[in-house]
Amino acid sequence: MTVEMVATAGRTLQGQEFAALYAEAQQFYALQMQILDAHDTGLWAQTFTEDAVLELPSLPEPVPARPGLARHERAGAAAQRRAGSPLSHWVGMLDVQPRADGSLHTRCSALVYATPDGGGSKVLYVCVMEDVLIRSRGGWLIAHRRVIRDDLA
Repeated sequence: MTVEMVATAGRTLQGQEFAALYAEAQQFYALQMQILDAHDTGLWAQTFTEDAVLELPSLPEPVPARPGLARHERAGAAAQRRAGSPLSHWVGMLDVQPRADGSLHTRCSALVYATPDGGGSKVLYVCVMEDVLIRSRGGWLIAHRRVIRDDLA
């Protein structure tokens, strides 16, 4: 079996400095997914840069910029309310690669699951999420997100 290792040349930060950066990225994703699950579309769109691009496997072309992101999420939230099964997101197995320009390249697993009223939760999608994060006013924003669904790969 051959295993391809992701290059770690970008990980030049040492020990506690990298640990602090990794914790910031984890906290960013925890908050962003909670905002998404609460359907706060305006706040969720603000976790992206003004010119961000979102690539989703269910869409024919990338969604550009904050207004498009908010519009896309509002439509998804409305469909979930009609279906009566709210969706929730879980992110794990986060890999963080610092870049020389100060941005972060991240890759993680993301589970999307539904919990119908009175029923048990069911995993709907298993995804890989790849982001480019840039620092802005002490926090992080997504400049580019690419989501790959296992069932469509």
